[in-house]
Amino acid sequence: MTVSLREQVIGTWELVSYQSADQDGNVIYPLGEDAKGFIMYNPDGYMSAQLMASGRPAYESGDLHTGTIEEMAQAANGYLAYSGRFEVNEEKQELTHHMEVSMNPTWLGQSQPRLAKIEGDVVVIFNGLKPVDKLTWKHVKKNI
Repeated sequence: MTVSLREQVIGTWELVSYQSADQDGNVIYPLGEDAKGFIMYNPDGYMSAQLMASGRPAYESGDLHTGTIEEMAQAANGYLAYSGRFEVNEEKQELTHHMEVSMNPTWLGQSQPRLAKIEGDVVVIFNGLKPVDKLTWKHVKKNI
């Protein structure tokens, strides 16, 4: 019996690699080669993605909301986060992420396709709008 993409993707995945390409086709790492992150797909049809560059400095104030404009800009520049509903097209092996909340306001309200290839406990996701964006995730073991 074939397991659907929806059934396979449910769970929490840890980022292994986030790569893209520059204008000349060279591989680049938008958040660095040591970026960290998680993507979660819940059975209720919602997902959340959080990615960050490693080594981002804490605000000098030590407070959550009182960094300087420069500190906050630097922190945002090294972070990508969004969440919302997701849909699965089994035939195309495609996930559609609905950005209901997003750190980047440009993405608010957008629906973006993602092409998924799952092999064992690894899923490779390509951005359907920008196929040079390749994210590799490893399924995490349950933490209970």
